[in-house]
Amino acid sequence: MFIPLHDANRLRFIKAQYVTVGLIAVNVIAYFWSVAGGWEATQAAAYSYGYIPSVAFDHVDLPPELVVLPGEASYVTYAFLHGDLFHLGGNMLFLWVFGDNVEDAMGHLKFLVFYLACAVAGALFHGMMAPMSEVPLIGASGAVAGIVSAYLLLHPRVKIWVLAFGRLPLRIPAWIVLALWIGFQFVMFALAGEDQISWAAHIGGIIAGAVLLVVLKRSEVPLLDRHIVTPQAAVVAPARADATRSRGPWDR
Repeated sequence: MFIPLHDANRLRFIKAQYVTVGLIAVNVIAYFWSVAGGWEATQAAAYSYGYIPSVAFDHVDLPPELVVLPGEASYVTYAFLHGDLFHLGGNMLFLWVFGDNVEDAMGHLKFLVFYLACAVAGALFHGMMAPMSEVPLIGASGAVAGIVSAYLLLHPRVKIWVLAFGRLPLRIPAWIVLALWIGFQFVMFALAGEDQISWAAHIGGIIAGAVLLVVLKRSEVPLLDRHIVTPQAAVVAPARADATRSRGPWDR
């Protein structure tokens, strides 16, 4: 429906979005590493590092040759693998456009915790909806969905450039784009049933992002684009008409 391109929303507390850029780099490196060995190596990586509900809940065991890390690690590692370049590119585009301002609102370390926690929430909700599934879940969509809901709560009135229907450039308020995107996830979760896309992971990330934003954001960062207004300083009139005038302070 809408492809985000640019939000022109300046950073207020940090000099640069180091964690956002680092996460994109790790995802890109992980993708090319996972596909470098061909189809069989890609499948092995998905089973070794992807999130498999039936394995996570101890209903089945992975073959020993595929066990690389403790099972709990898959709640995070799955979020750094992607099925193809379109899957990777879509998630990284959303992370690039919206991640910097969420990182700015929290600080670098808290943003990293936020991102990973949203990934965990996405996997957990996916597992709760399909506890017997033996299909690996991969992709950063759960974590990115958390960033989307956090951005919506922070900056709904910021205007962003998007490609509507993949071809028409528009500059519209963020709340229109992101509310429609979030609503679409819930509709698809309710209607899709068996699908290659885990809408449940998106829902888990969305809910976690909204809750964790309130907990992790800087105390001075307002929600919903509310600005703290500094009252204008009063200018005291001179007591006598011939008194020397001085400029009073003004808040700009």
